[in-house]
Order: sequence, then C-alpha cells, then structure tokens
Amino acid sequence: MAKTNRPAIEALLPVTIPQGEIRYAPGIRAGRWIFATGHKGTRDHVSGMSPAVLAPGLPHWDKPKLKREAEQIFKNVGEVLKVGGSDLHNVVRVDQNYTTHRAVEPYHDTRRAVLKDHIPPSTSTLAQRFLLAGQEIEVHVMALVPQGGFRPRHIRPRNQAVHPTSGYSLALAAGDYVFVAGRMADSFTFGEGLAAEARMPAGHLWKGTPIKLEAEFIIRRKIEPALKAAGSSLANVVKCQVYMRDPDDFAPFNEVWSKHFPHSQPATTLIPAATPGFFLSDARIEINTIALRDRGKTTKEIVDAGVMPGFANCSQAVRAGDLLFISGMLAIDRDGLIAAARVDPALPYFGSSIEAQMQYLLGNAQKICRAAGTSLANVVRIQQFHTDLREFYPAYQVWQEHLPGQHLPFSAVEVPFLPVPGCTVQLDLWVYVP
Repeated sequence: MAKTNRPAIEALLPVTIPQGEIRYAPGIRAGRWIFATGHKGTRDHVSGMSPAVLAPGLPHWDKPKLKREAEQIFKNVGEVLKVGGSDLHNVVRVDQNYTTHRAVEPYHDTRRAVLKDHIPPSTSTLAQRFLLAGQEIEVHVMALVPQGGFRPRHIRPRNQAVHPTSGYSLALAAGDYVFVAGRMADSFTFGEGLAAEARMPAGHLWKGTPIKLEAEFIIRRKIEPALKAAGSSLANVVKCQVYMRDPDDFAPFNEVWSKHFPHSQPATTLIPAATPGFFLSDARIEINTIALRDRGKTTKEIVDAGVMPGFANCSQAVRAGDLLFISGMLAIDRDGLIAAARVDPALPYFGSSIEAQMQYLLGNAQKICRAAGTSLANVVRIQQFHTDLREFYPAYQVWQEHLPGQHLPFSAVEVPFLPVPGCTVQLDLWVYVP
C-alpha cells in the first residue's frame, strides 16, 4: 500500500498552456526510465504548431512540411531526454500516430537520420485527428537512463528482416525487460502483402475468420519468435497494445487472445485504428508487446483491484518490477456504459457524460494503483482515445480534480469508434512503482 500520494516522479520541461491552463509534462523521469509522451511539431509546447513547421507563406520552398514536423518532434524529444540524463541512443520503444499515410516516409527518413542504427521497436498506426491545428504526426518515446549493464540491446533476427525504409529492431532487451515492435500478419517476403496462411482461401466466404487468422499468425509466427530471440515467451508478456480497424473484430480477436493467455493474460489495450490503419491496406490488426525475460529477477504480477476490465478475460493490470501497466479502461459495468454517464433523452443538457466517464475511470485507476503499491500521482504515460476531441478539455478537468496542479504526460487522439455503445473515451495508463 502506498503511504503517500506525493509523486515519486519528476516532470521534465513542464509547461502550462495558457489556453485552458493545461499543465503538460513533455517528459517524465521515473527512476531509471524516461517517458516522452504526446510529442508534436511545436516549438514551445504552449502555442500550437511551430510557424517554421507550418510555413504558411512558403509551404513548399524548402523541405516538405511533414519532414519539418518530424524534425521538430525529434528535436523536442532529444531535449527531454538530455534534461532527464539520457539521449536518443537509449530509446527502447517508439510509437507513432499519423493522420495520413503520406506522413510515414518523411517521418521514417527523419528518424533514420536522427537515430541511425539505434531505431528501437516501433509501432505506426493511423488516427483521425490530433489536438493541434495542422498537426499530422504524434510520437511517444520510452527510454532508459543507462546504469551499468542496464542498457539497450538490439535484437534483429535474420529470418524476420525489417524493410530498410523502416529500419527498426524487431526486439530490444534492457535488463529483464523485452520490447517487441508492432507486428502484422504480413508475409516474410516483401511485396507479397498478407501471408498466405493469414488470408481467407480464395473464393471462400466461411472457411475461417479473417481477424482470427491474422491474430494467430501474428502471435505464433511473429511475436513468439521475437520473444524467444530475446530470452522471453508468451507467459512473460506484461503489456500489449492491439490496434484494430473493425468494431466487429474485437470479440473474435479476444477469443484468440484468451486461448493463448489462459492463466496469465497481460495488461491489454484494444485500440481502434482508422481504415486503412496500417502499412498494408488490407491488414486488420497490429500488436506491440512488452515482456520480461524468462529467467530474470523481475517477475510478472497480476493485479486484482476488483475493477471490471474493458474486455472479458483481460487482467486489470500487471506489475513488472518498477512499472505498472493498466489494461485499456472503459467506463463500463455489466450493463455497458455506466448509468452515470448515460444521457437522459428527457434531460439531454443536464450533466456531462465525459466527466462521469473520467471520474469513474480515474477512481478505478487509483484503486488499481493502490493494490499495486503505488499511486495515480506516479503516472508516467497517459494515452486518451476519444471519439470526439472536443471532450478532451472536460476530461482534463477531471484529471486536475484528482491530481491538482500536476503536470501530466498526456496524449489525446481521436479514433473512429469505441466498441461499447455510448463510451467516448478509453484510457491507457502506465504508472511508476517506486
């Protein structure tokens, strides 16, 4: 049980955005970790997109706008890591969201130029909208502060080569932790699209379920071999983010997922993506993974705080050493969206559904944190998936009620749907355990 709500973390380069008095932490130092969440092409984090990025008077005079945006993001991330006592060579995971596929190549070109041969496991997906006008890219980084043998070790199995334009490592190990890149059911031969065994037989309408075929292939042919190469296994997976583009795929995917994790399911967040949402236009799913080494000193601990998870058979959270990963949180009970968040047709303007959802979610998050021996005040990464970004501000106000005055490491993106009728926000939270 945590003895205090005082955070054990340090906000790096915190700012207060005058519009709305939004307190944002571009970085968080938590022991040996640094988190840089929600990075955008802004110069100062407080006044929108950088004028040098948008260049409205001469938008095509120099390099493309999307490359300028990516360069500004990596400049900002580098500053955060430097203040936290690290650098870009110590990044262990990077996640990118884009609003357009056109952003990917300029971003990848910039990332290769900055990180060179130190590109860690990566996940790229498409979202609908971001918080800033003119923003088309958002980046989240996890890095470490090197200490003795606690340093990144890149793992690049030859039998699962990554296309050189992406250049990231399929897996990376740091101490007892293993990070695996976002994996799709693409063929091992570039240019062939989805793997044959992950596709429905040609001309057949009911010889398999597409999402199940892709999920099985990813787990068995992509994730398991990468874990093995890093000295881990499915039994020691502690966190997964699963991106899917079709609401009808969520339940059949969960059937496959539960089969592979019958007793020790990792903290799992199922995240809607745009359509198409991935580098393969016909892909339905991408999964990224964090795990522990099978014979390491750090153990996987399932946390039970009596909170209803977002999906059947999911763990509420998993503690892995000094990190707590909470499964994707929705404001639901056994009847669906909680009653307090439902709009009464007779009184449509009385109350706020988003505020009720957030109060419920943060209350449950605090219960989980206490059960794991920490506090919500030690949150190091906040991802909010909204169906309407106009709800971000009232959602932020609820955060300030729970953690008044604290600068928060947040990202908010707009997704096309959530798989529970009436739910308009999903939270994915990572918390430090001192």
